[in-house]
Formats: sequence, structure tokens, C-alpha cells
Amino acid sequence: MSRLSALLGRETALAWGRGGGPLVTLGFYAGVATLVPLAIGPQSQRLAAVATGFAWVALALASLLSLERLFERDFEDGALDLLALSPAPLELTCAVKCLGQWIATGAPLALAAPIAAVGLGASPALMPLIFACAIAGGLAFAFVGGVGAALSLGARRGGLLTAVIVLPLFTPPVIFGGGALSAADSGLPWQAGLALLAAYAAAAIALGPLAMAAACRNALA
Repeated sequence: MSRLSALLGRETALAWGRGGGPLVTLGFYAGVATLVPLAIGPQSQRLAAVATGFAWVALALASLLSLERLFERDFEDGALDLLALSPAPLELTCAVKCLGQWIATGAPLALAAPIAAVGLGASPALMPLIFACAIAGGLAFAFVGGVGAALSLGARRGGLLTAVIVLPLFTPPVIFGGGALSAADSGLPWQAGLALLAAYAAAAIALGPLAMAAACRNALA
């Protein structure tokens, strides 16, 4: 357990300081939210109609920024070889790396999502649901994104390849989360959308490390 705690601390610290850490993703998220009124007009009714959906899509895009270096730096300096040879299973190591990535970038984005949505015109009553969806969606993005980052190890333009791999896999949580928020905003039942989003996140957490470990072993072979 102490090894895993040390690894989680290492991965969180690396993700926090790697390329600006959460400041880059939060800056991107804030920039997108600021540009929306310039693109569709400042009318409050028009902004309110797209606020929750656009904030959710921006969350998915912001999650892409930090994926490229999730495994690449350890692969380049040989640390990934040592992690693969450590007593802890590589699958568990991959899960801890994704969890550290989420703590450093996904959690701050989850805190910023309700603020951005309300700033665009969403109802303040939706803030708890937006936060819950952002927490579940962020975990799904981190673990699914980890699969793409592992599959692109050693490839040229790895960041572009990672985006190509994971963007289709980001579609279901965007649909589920956006659907839940849209239903809640319209006064309709939203629990099904949140349940599907949570189920997708749970599946990503359970299955993603298996795929990541297999891709890492293939890259190290």
C-alpha cells in the first residue's frame, strides 16, 4: 500500500507540474467559455440554451490536453521499464497513473465546470448536477484517455494519434452527461443519464488499466 501511495504522490506531482499542470487545462477551459458569447452573441436566452452542453463539450476537449505525456515521459527516460518490473501489477500502476492525472487536472476542471456553465447562463440550481457529471465524466476521460496515450507510445505526433483514438470513445460520456443536464434543465427525469455516465466511468476504470498495461508491454517489447 505504501508503494501505491508513493506512486500516486509521484504521478500527481508530475501531472501537476508537467507542462503547466492544471493551469493549462483551466486556461483553455476558461478561454473556450469566454469565446462562446463572442461566437453566438451575448443574448442571455441564447447562451442559457447552450450553456450546459457547451460547458460539457469544453470539459472533454480540455481533458485531451494533458494526455500526451501520461506515459510518454516515463517511456522515454526508462522509468516505465522499472514500473513494469516492480512488484505491483502493471495494470494497477496504470490505474494509479490515471488517478493521479485526474487529481491534478480532472478535479480542478470539475470544480470549474459549474462556474463556467452558470457564467454562460445556466441555472444555479444545476450546479450540483453539473459537478457530479463532471466528476464522473472526468474519471471516464482520464481512464479512456490513458488507453489512447498507451496505444500511441513511441509514435510520431503521439498527441494527435491519442486524440484520434480517444475522441470517439469520449462521445458516450458527452452524450450521457449532456443528456442528463439537458433533461434536468427542462424539468425532465435526469437520473438515467447520470446512471449511464457513472456506468461508463466504472467500466473505464475497470477495463482501461487492462488495455493500458497490454499496450505498454507491447511498446516495451
